Amino acid sequence: MNVRRTPEVLIVGAGLVGLSTAIALRQTGIDVRVVERHPGTSIQPKARRFNFRTMEVFRSQGIAQEVAEAAKGLADHQGMRAGRTLVDAEPLPAPPHIDFRELLELSPEQSCLVAQDALEPVLLRLARERGATVDFDTEVTGLAPGADEVVVRLREQELTVPYVIGADGARSAVRELLGITRSGAGELSRAVTVDFDADLGDVTRGREFNLCQVETPGAPGAFASVDGHHRWLFYTGEILPTDAPAERWATVLRTAIGKDDIDIHVRSVQAWRPAVLVADRFSVGRVFLAGDAAHVMPPFAALGANTGIQDGANLAWKLAMVLRGEAGPALLDTYHEERHPAGTYAAEQSAARTGGLREMAEPKDGLAHPFALVTGYRYASGALVDDGAGPQPMDRLSLAGRSGTRVPHVWLADGRSTLDICGRGFGLLTGPSGGPWLAAAGAAGLPAAQVANYCVDSGALLVRPDGIVAWSAPDASAAERLTDVLDGLLHRS
Repeated sequence: MNVRRTPEVLIVGAGLVGLSTAIALRQTGIDVRVVERHPGTSIQPKARRFNFRTMEVFRSQGIAQEVAEAAKGLADHQGMRAGRTLVDAEPLPAPPHIDFRELLELSPEQSCLVAQDALEPVLLRLARERGATVDFDTEVTGLAPGADEVVVRLREQELTVPYVIGADGARSAVRELLGITRSGAGELSRAVTVDFDADLGDVTRGREFNLCQVETPGAPGAFASVDGHHRWLFYTGEILPTDAPAERWATVLRTAIGKDDIDIHVRSVQAWRPAVLVADRFSVGRVFLAGDAAHVMPPFAALGANTGIQDGANLAWKLAMVLRGEAGPALLDTYHEERHPAGTYAAEQSAARTGGLREMAEPKDGLAHPFALVTGYRYASGALVDDGAGPQPMDRLSLAGRSGTRVPHVWLADGRSTLDICGRGFGLLTGPSGGPWLAAAGAAGLPAAQVANYCVDSGALLVRPDGIVAWSAPDASAAERLTDVLDGLLHRS
């Protein structure tokens, strides 16, 4: 068999998670190869909503503009509607407990709608332009993790690589080969998605929507815009066998639309099972799981792909620093420590929600505030210094510079966001009275900035490459500890 030692990181799976993780690694100069058993990127729309935290990840990778460009077709399709049929559906009011104007102040980026089958080719192009190797029709058939390397069998080829990331979906071959079990509530219900083409301009012009719930007897479900013009999804229950003739499904669609003279082309009908299943381990030695390989969740909170992309952002900087010799291998243990609780929480919150659009408008005990769900989660332990302040509230968004939380966004005088302070490594933010921190940061080789009217004055926030606060230092007297804290966080001897 042909044996070779490249690349530094092998990613299994060329979906949203695998490709975005490859881009993140290439941003730091790490050699990456992506292998995918399918012949190309996804042919199904699947994920469509990418929240502002994920757009911040894309921003850090230098690709947010390209993603926003791909999303232009659905820029006006943000609203929700509901009614007996699509024809007579009315706009749903914004939930009374959510002020969407806050979003403009929370982040330098805004969420966007773009279908997965439209975004993946963009990510594929960007990954290759940045130097990643991406091979399709390439299946992993064996995996042997060792103390210093991982042996991977790809049909007739054998690779020996330092690290492997399994981003190969809910039926992950990497997870199965590692023998990692999953826990959770399992399947919650049964659903069907109909992917179809139809000219609905007369129905939707001036009534554009992201999702539209229809409540007509015999054809209940929800429509989703894929391109905003001719391509749509219809989510429903098992009201017909998935292999029923296309015309029978077209009849259901016309009933749900409320017009019987619409030409409809059914592309595909797929049955699926909303479920909660979380891998009991996100890593075994030098092999890591990300995305649906690590956590499967219902789509009701639009968290699946977003959580997976954020897995990759968390793992990429850690792998890069270890491979560059800037951190000890023990840093990689914090990936499971941080992302397993985060993935479990996202899955449980997704399951606690409902697919009913009308019900989404009402607050409910036990549900995190939507903004907190997107960006308010706090890592309780990991690559951070615990601030000892106790649990993070999730019934509202509270970003105050706590360790383990996403750094609060404000615009700097030079036009950057505080989220932009980091490059390939850590960065430091301090306030008007934090002069000693600037000197300490310079000695440690960290980029730093002073921020007026921020959550620090003489203290400082040490910010990780993924935008998470690693250390919230209370005052300037702690500046002399900066190098020691960094050494501890990065497990440097």
